[in-house]
Amino acid sequence: MTPVTTFAEAIGRTLADNGVGHAFGVVANGNVLAVTQLTSHGVRYLSARHEGGAVTMADAYFRTTGEVAVCTTGSGPGLTNTATGLTDAVKHRSGILLLCGDTPVAGPRRIDIDQAAFLSALGVPAIRLTDPATVRSDTLDALRRARTEQRPVALCLPPDLISAHVTEPVGGAALGPATAPLSGWPPERQAPPVVETVLDRLAAARRPLILGGLGAWRAGAAKALTDLGERLGALHTTSAMAAGLFNGSPWSLGVCGGFASPRAAELIGRADLVLAFGASLDRWTLADGRLLGPEATLVQVDTRTTPTADRVDLLVGGDAAEVAAALLDGAEARGLPRSGWRTEATDRLACLGWDREPYEDVGTGDRIDPRTLTLALAELLPRERTLVTDGGHFVGWPAMYWTVPDPAAYVFTGAAFQSIGLGFAGAVGAAVGRGDRITVVALGDGGALMGLPELETLVRAGRSALVVIYDDGGYGMEVVLYGELGADRDTMVFGDTDFAATARALGARTATVRSVADLTAVRDWRAEGAEGVLVLDCKVVPEVVADCLAGLTSVISGRKPSTP
Repeated sequence: MTPVTTFAEAIGRTLADNGVGHAFGVVANGNVLAVTQLTSHGVRYLSARHEGGAVTMADAYFRTTGEVAVCTTGSGPGLTNTATGLTDAVKHRSGILLLCGDTPVAGPRRIDIDQAAFLSALGVPAIRLTDPATVRSDTLDALRRARTEQRPVALCLPPDLISAHVTEPVGGAALGPATAPLSGWPPERQAPPVVETVLDRLAAARRPLILGGLGAWRAGAAKALTDLGERLGALHTTSAMAAGLFNGSPWSLGVCGGFASPRAAELIGRADLVLAFGASLDRWTLADGRLLGPEATLVQVDTRTTPTADRVDLLVGGDAAEVAAALLDGAEARGLPRSGWRTEATDRLACLGWDREPYEDVGTGDRIDPRTLTLALAELLPRERTLVTDGGHFVGWPAMYWTVPDPAAYVFTGAAFQSIGLGFAGAVGAAVGRGDRITVVALGDGGALMGLPELETLVRAGRSALVVIYDDGGYGMEVVLYGELGADRDTMVFGDTDFAATARALGARTATVRSVADLTAVRDWRAEGAEGVLVLDCKVVPEVVADCLAGLTSVISGRKPSTP
């Protein structure tokens, strides 16, 4: 006799059989039996403390591995708790399968909402499992879309069908390889005619610059862009989210935009033709329009059908690697001359980097200058690391002074949605996804307190992680941007928090950092194998303003902040 299969069992087996290896979530009456089926079929499950943390864990797991993970929640409030992290994942184009409870087919209860409308408002397609004859194929369809479209997809399971019998026969089409490679973009197609126009512009360019974004990384275009740059004699730069794309190249200027060092920004400003591959070209990447010279031509290569910035002169629709290859072939066919910009810029390239920029240390006896802290940590961090950052004023320091091995080693939570509070959860997903690298997570005190429950999850996960909390005693971004515009400082400043004591209570190793001498705790932790979680409660001087905020401050208040 064929064993009876329930909705929950069909979902768990289908996902496990088609390569889903990890799930993060919070169990409730709408999903607990489905989670049981996931774990019984070999999917590794980590319980979060909040649904908003669970979805960010799945997001970070995808960013670091390229593989779809499951986030699972109950219905109603369990689902609505995911809103911020889920929106960030949508905007970042992360492949997540959201397995959640739903309104019963028998009719709504007091806790129920229109989940389809809620998810649609966030840009998440929803598949409701109600037909016993299509449960497996519907589950496969949701997983397929999350992988191929690189987006969150919701699979909604009504509670009164969890234990219902499935009539769909076992078998049918499988999805093939479990991993959605970071190069997973549309299939190869012929380069569009506008490429010829770009070649015309290249023929006249004297200082070409290639800007690589996260889309270029996911398209597997790093080598194609490097080869194109070699042929053109171009310099390279990246968006913040694609940091590390051109690691090892002597012609790389590092990250552009507000995080660019002064010497790099000067070279970027001299470019007369910028080829931007797979970059959103938002206000951060273009430094509110101040980065590029007024006469520079900006070409955007993207799978989008419309430019993402008013500054764009030409849009080339297509895959980054394919367009780069077409431009390389075209340059060869036309015999385009190679630019001499690399030779011209050699001396400047030799002294790039924020670590080469002088500053006056303003640390006091009980507070450390954030620049000094970040520079000192740069010497202590392992080279092979995954860097996770939360949002806030402090993000300027890690972006300025710390490098990453490649774009998959940089998880900037909240960047796409400008939220805070997701850093601890992001560290969990990154640490689970890339256990071969030490996870380093940087947070401000505001975001750390907002997402504090997931510090316990990070400790419980048993992975190696270094937590760096920049404690300036308030919401630093708001203080910088609005402090001199009449905002009530009492609404933005709340004083120091004893994060060290709190983290010790949750099982972490800790140190309070007020000077460079206190960083011996990092040396000791690494010397002992870097096991578990080390939390650095860093009391930083709050008056030091990150250079990356200078432009935003100028736009909002009409002034440029002075840095001590």
